[in-house]
Amino acid sequence: MKDFKDNTRERSDKEVLRRLISYMKPFKKEFIIIFILLIIGLSVQLIPPLLIGLTVDTVASEVLLRNEKITYIITINVIFIVSLVIGNTVQYIQSVMLQKVGQKTVVNLRDEVFNHIENLSIGQINQVPVGKLVTRVTNDTNAISEMYTNIALNLVRNFLSVIGILVILFIINVKMTLILLIVMPFLLLATYLFRRFSRASYRRVRANVSEVNAFLSENLSGIKVTQIFNQEDKKIKEFNERSTKLKKSYLQEIMVFGIYRPIVYALSMVGSVIILWVGYQEVLAAVITAGFLFSYFMYVGDFFQPIQQLAEQFNSLQNAFASAEKIFDVLDTKPDIVDDPDAIEIKSFTGSIEFKDVWFQYIPDEWVLRNVSFKVNPGDTVAFVGATGSGKTTILSLIVRNYEIQKGQILIDGIDIRKIKRSSLRKHIGQMLQDVFLFSGTILDNITLRDDSITKEEVIAASEYVGANTFIDKLPDGYDHVVLERGNNFSSGQRQLISFARALVYKPSLMILDEATANIDSETEELIQESLEKMMNISTMLIVAHRLSTIQHSDKIIVMQKGEIKEEGSHQELLKQKGLYYNLYKLQYDDQETL
Repeated sequence: MKDFKDNTRERSDKEVLRRLISYMKPFKKEFIIIFILLIIGLSVQLIPPLLIGLTVDTVASEVLLRNEKITYIITINVIFIVSLVIGNTVQYIQSVMLQKVGQKTVVNLRDEVFNHIENLSIGQINQVPVGKLVTRVTNDTNAISEMYTNIALNLVRNFLSVIGILVILFIINVKMTLILLIVMPFLLLATYLFRRFSRASYRRVRANVSEVNAFLSENLSGIKVTQIFNQEDKKIKEFNERSTKLKKSYLQEIMVFGIYRPIVYALSMVGSVIILWVGYQEVLAAVITAGFLFSYFMYVGDFFQPIQQLAEQFNSLQNAFASAEKIFDVLDTKPDIVDDPDAIEIKSFTGSIEFKDVWFQYIPDEWVLRNVSFKVNPGDTVAFVGATGSGKTTILSLIVRNYEIQKGQILIDGIDIRKIKRSSLRKHIGQMLQDVFLFSGTILDNITLRDDSITKEEVIAASEYVGANTFIDKLPDGYDHVVLERGNNFSSGQRQLISFARALVYKPSLMILDEATANIDSETEELIQESLEKMMNISTMLIVAHRLSTIQHSDKIIVMQKGEIKEEGSHQELLKQKGLYYNLYKLQYDDQETL
């Protein structure tokens, strides 16, 4: 089994960027249009400083007449207004397009992450707290959403703006521009150092956000236990420790950026002062006019402004890259259990099951099942009993391929289950577990799992068959009654009856009951027992139960001990052997007599 843990693998910016760009390919045409609009808008935005310089030179000109100056100024103002209108219009259109395309891109990414998690095995998912997986699908994709809809475009815009302004500066005055570029090595050095430290700080932030979310997810779900044992103060302290750790990582991140931004600003001020002095000398030497010096100085301000913005956007980009690393760790985790290339689709099966010399381990060299072999005939009811940890539930998990066996073979209707598509296999198996999970929605939604192919009449029939109608019919809104989170407005027995109806409505060829009667009171157990006897005639049934009273009518009972089959036979046959089953039965019978 491949480990699936929250240890982020460090990746190069090139690798992360390449993978992020791959999600933009379906919208290639839209991004090309956005880029063209960006070029148009940027070109128009570079015109105003030049127009202002021309205005200054026009006003100061001693050659032009007054009327000529007015005409020139009016013309310049008209061009200025038109450029502003065009620039703002283009920017609005490109922003709307980018938001739409960016959100679609993130939706595709979010769907891919969720679908991938759903295809991981139960063993892999159990290795990572649910809260961390929630963070991957929500918080981390939101950080990437900001990159697609804002950061990336502004990075490109500011980069092109710097290049465009640099070209204009060289055209106006080569000497002044070369002097201005003296500060660039210092800017590049500061940017390199910032990039190195900011990514590390963002990784710590994302990791600590995941820790807080995981803690909240677990402790809010188990808050009842916390209150029962009066552990509120301890949990508050534990949460405060994680929250403080997150705060420190945020402060470290802010400190890194807080040092970088002032350095960029200081270098821009140094460059501006140098340009003012050199420009003044150039004007005195009649190399450039005062208007062009004014335009040049405005371009210098515009030159450093996008560089400072690049710092902010680069900061946000590091956040997105750190989140992307977390997401790609999930996507790069290969599922333990996959369908064989030649796996088949089955329309139904009779329910014949056979284990042949099956060995299984969760942890290397710690065998949970050892050389397990048995056969279940179609329509039979077979029960598994034994002490906790003997391998009963593991057998049921292997049949539905929640885990993959290490040795041996499991056959259904003579077909190795590895040759059957998992979706096809599970479609024909109804599972009823001890820990019933109910989703938010109505009772009807929980029984059908929102499958539109199942009618309400079928739901009612299944509920009546298992006895769930005895309490559903008493509810004011019946099957449309709203289920609270995890079904907290129903008793354990009621939740179990709903799960029975859920399994039955899908008309399974094999029924699996894993301690399904453990949390049911005696009155409900009688109701369940009646239902079980009826369901035994519908399909093959496998039962794991501690209450031996629920399995006495089984066709076969298999007694497990330390991962091995010790006894097989009917209830009466096993009692006659006076072995492990006899001792278990006698122990429960004596307890009941005592009660």
